[in-house]
Amino acid sequence: QVQLVESGGGLVQAGGSLRLSCAASGLTFRDYAMGWVRQAPGKEREFVAAISGSGGTTTYTDSVKGRFTIFRDNAKNTVYLQMNSLKPEDTAVYYCAADPAINTVVGGTWTSYWGRGTQVTVSS
Repeated sequence: QVQLVESGGGLVQAGGSLRLSCAASGLTFRDYAMGWVRQAPGKEREFVAAISGSGGTTTYTDSVKGRFTIFRDNAKNTVYLQMNSLKPEDTAVYYCAADPAINTVVGGTWTSYWGRGTQVTVSS
């Protein structure tokens, strides 16, 4: 059974930093692209960042480029999202996603596996 478990969310002031983690089990981690997707109250789910199985390819939504970094440790079956210079508009539930194809993680609709999410709240 595949499980994706997020951690690291919390309350932070604008300009601060958080690092999210997603621990995966039940799959061959290196064979899966991983990503982060967020959903703010009253809004649709939004792609944030994705990384290929090898870690050699990353992609970000424009609003987080230069502030967020996605990286993975295949030895620990964990993907991370380092979030710096946080803004109130980054407030959302952040979900971890996994799929063999990075384009599917970016697209979101057909992603194979999802975590339950972790809340990030940025105060102004």
